[in-house]
Amino acid sequence: MSEMSGRSEAAIGRRRWAVAEGYIPPWSHGPQPAMASHESVSLLNAGPVDAHVAVTLYFSDREPVPQGTEYSSVIESDVPIVVQHTRLDSRQAENALMTTVAFPAD
Repeated sequence: MSEMSGRSEAAIGRRRWAVAEGYIPPWSHGPQPAMASHESVSLLNAGPVDAHVAVTLYFSDREPVPQGTEYSSVIESDVPIVVQHTRLDSRQAENALMTTVAFPAD
């Protein structure tokens, strides 16, 4: 590790990632905002250079709406990164949390 940056000199990851399935439930159960149903994408840049990232969303049959619509996404970066996708589905009292590493598309 570099003492100046605190990051490893060798970048890990890929420049293109795909998340084939996305869905934000239109309602939630539990205290808001902590238990609101949501999705998130976590990005890890372990290299020495800042990452510039673009996210493109694809909707199956309509223009984007905030919730209740299926979508997919492609995450593109100018340097290698690692992408993790997470969903909290709190439509029921028994919450569901799912997380996975996205598909490296390059």
